[in-house]
Amino acid sequence: MIILDYQDRRPLYEQIAEKMRLLIIQGVLKPEEQMPSVRKLAVELAINPNTIQRAYTELEQQGFIYPVKGRGNFISPNLEIVAKRKELFYGDLKKLVRKAKGIGIEKDEFLNKTEEYFKEEQA
Repeated sequence: MIILDYQDRRPLYEQIAEKMRLLIIQGVLKPEEQMPSVRKLAVELAINPNTIQRAYTELEQQGFIYPVKGRGNFISPNLEIVAKRKELFYGDLKKLVRKAKGIGIEKDEFLNKTEEYFKEEQA
């Protein structure tokens, strides 16, 4: 489910939170579904439970999950998640555009490639 990249400069909790966000955004983790327990995920990933807890805290602050005392964490059914999904996507897109400009990709080339990829995904 989650593969950590120890070469990545970002802290492990950020990597875990990002991967969980993606699973929620992609619909792999459904609204009201229970998240893996902190202990279980820590054992699976062979890392400190505090790291998992920190990732879960970040997800909770962003509105992706909510805690239930004594039962664990659950995926938020909040409709605002759709808006957050788009917001995260557009943030990533902005970074890609900046990166493309930095390596000399022209606007038309970027848009043509994007359209090509959309067509591939529809097939």
